[in-house]
Amino acid sequence: MKIGFIGLGMMGSGMSANLIKAGYELVVYDVRRAAAEPCLAKGAVWAKDPRAVALLSDIVFTSLPGPPEVESVALGENGILSGIGAGKAYFDLSTNSPTLVRRISALFAERNASMLDSPVSGGPRGAQTGRLALWVGGDEQVFNRCKKILDAIGDRARYVGPIGAGSVAKLVHNGAGYCLQTALAEMFTMGVKAGIEPLALWEAVRDGASGRRRTFDGLIDQFLPGKYEPAAFALRLAHKDMTLATALGRELNLPMRVANLALAELSEALNRGWGDRDSRSPMLLQEERAGVEIKVAEERIRKALERDAPPSGGAKPA
Repeated sequence: MKIGFIGLGMMGSGMSANLIKAGYELVVYDVRRAAAEPCLAKGAVWAKDPRAVALLSDIVFTSLPGPPEVESVALGENGILSGIGAGKAYFDLSTNSPTLVRRISALFAERNASMLDSPVSGGPRGAQTGRLALWVGGDEQVFNRCKKILDAIGDRARYVGPIGAGSVAKLVHNGAGYCLQTALAEMFTMGVKAGIEPLALWEAVRDGASGRRRTFDGLIDQFLPGKYEPAAFALRLAHKDMTLATALGRELNLPMRVANLALAELSEALNRGWGDRDSRSPMLLQEERAGVEIKVAEERIRKALERDAPPSGGAKPA
């Protein structure tokens, strides 16, 4: 089976190298021929454009900066679409727009070919070491057929749902991360301005309840099952804590946009009479605003945790 790989930058270079290491024949293309030299030195074949990659390959991967580049490579003149054959598959590893990948997928389907969105998470180091998460949206049968190849790229290839689902998962992951980044910067600057040495502060909070837990595991007990009673930690106590934190920020003349927004959410929930419910109950306010209800059976959550347990002796990749 020949694999086409387009986009050999910081991420693509590592992923393509791992495919070669796994024994696959590669056909490669990049706008800069020099970026392909490491792959060519290991036996990969150069193609003159994306169309040629599609003609010469059974499966095509792209790793590109964003939607404009993906659209051009997939649909432009001499693009992948113009060379893709029936029964072939195209996986886009880029962080992309769900709307765009759905449109591309529909056009590929007209040629009886498959397009799946499969953004990755793990950074350049993960691309080199193979410690990558891949979130795949599209035809599940194609995903299963190509799973062995995906496993050569990353150690956590997961089918998420129909086309576009992979991109949505990636945006949720990255968006949540940058929101947390903003909140952490705000709270840490408060701690440092209040007189704590930065490393001592970091070491201290890592030992707390949030610090000991994986980022998204905080959604398991209340948010996903939609269960806020009995409280693990009461809302009225959380409201008291955030009131104290924002008061300290005012004493220090420290801007605390995120913390004050969080306090406003806690206050609104408290005014609903939820003081004795769990401190995560204000998350219901966002469900109301979004017009969605999140309620996953606890048995399904338990099985997902068992299925996703890290291998013994090692932590899961970030």
